[in-house]
Amino acid sequence: MAIAEQFAGLQMDQLIGAPLRAAADASTLLANSTADFINRVGFDGEGKVQTVAFGYQKRSANEDGTSNLDEMKVDIPLLAIVPIPNLQVDEVNILFDMEVKQSERQESSMDMGASITGSVNLGIVKVSVTGSISAHQSNTRSSDNSAKYHVDVRATNHGTPEGLARVLDMMAANVAPMLVGSSIKDGNGQSLSEQARLKAERLKALRGEISQMESRLGAAKGGLENSLAQLKRIGSSQLNVYQGTVTKLINAIDRDKLDKEIKEAKTDAEREAAEKKKEESDKLVMGYSQAMDEINQCWNVFQNQAGDFVRMIADSNTSPDRVSEMFALKALDGNGNLQEYEKGETYYAALLGAQKSAVDNQRNVSQIETEIFNKKSEYSDAVAGRAPAALPDGKKGDKQIEDEPG
Repeated sequence: MAIAEQFAGLQMDQLIGAPLRAAADASTLLANSTADFINRVGFDGEGKVQTVAFGYQKRSANEDGTSNLDEMKVDIPLLAIVPIPNLQVDEVNILFDMEVKQSERQESSMDMGASITGSVNLGIVKVSVTGSISAHQSNTRSSDNSAKYHVDVRATNHGTPEGLARVLDMMAANVAPMLVGSSIKDGNGQSLSEQARLKAERLKALRGEISQMESRLGAAKGGLENSLAQLKRIGSSQLNVYQGTVTKLINAIDRDKLDKEIKEAKTDAEREAAEKKKEESDKLVMGYSQAMDEINQCWNVFQNQAGDFVRMIADSNTSPDRVSEMFALKALDGNGNLQEYEKGETYYAALLGAQKSAVDNQRNVSQIETEIFNKKSEYSDAVAGRAPAALPDGKKGDKQIEDEPG
């Protein structure tokens, strides 16, 4: 058979396609295994995240020399602490080598032989002679075929998928230790006497109240900052209206036309009238500019000191039904004339509402600050032994608390 005919029966589509289909099926199986792992390990039967609880003790020192021994607990999602299998087929190499070896070997033999016999008389000696002739021929023919087929598949773990990583980040953001229980000890971690325990519990309660008040104060200050920012934004919008009015008034004066009238004047009277007209227009422009300067000045002061003004209004214990005169705001009418900032201005109603919100928030902040100050004074008195300790039944003792060692 000719060498080329050796390849005629090979199914190349099967040789190449079959491993590729197998690799695709393997990728599907690997993806399913990752999904199964996430569903089985990460979630329970109700679709909620499965977590593992870790408990630990946290000790913190108090200002009065005692310490808190807190029992803490934190729930961590299982998916965040176990490796997630994510194998993927990265590369498929199909190598096919075929080697054809052909050689011929024929073997045949032929033997031929002949014999000769004779005698010679040499006097008294008689010699006999015998001989033979032979021949051998061989020829060899053989054939050999061989083939090599090699498939190399490489798969690696691609780590956590991007989408799952974002989900885990959201879970991790909500992981926080939770207080399970707390007990009060002395500075060395030993139990306190009954009187010292009552004092320590009172101080602990005061610290908790102060902490809650400080949280309220932070939220109140955030509300105040937002209302002040809103107040300033409305002020900026009102100032832009006045700037637009002045620009419109100045642009309405055609200075080029006035200059042209002066040049084209034919008599002294005409020239004098034109120059006077231009002088009046220049005065108008200067008046508009000066008015705008005053407008800018008072509204810039308002922007820079809005917080101080709001605090003064809040401290006055009044509830103004108009934009406060403390702001000393000025307005500009359509003719460029200065006037008091009154109702009817573009953003007056909005500014009044923002002022009320800011004043209310400032009063809330001031009230909480006063409560914190009083509570801290009470705490200082308790530390010094000047405040009565809370008894288990909620009553208060009538004796001064004495500090005990440890």
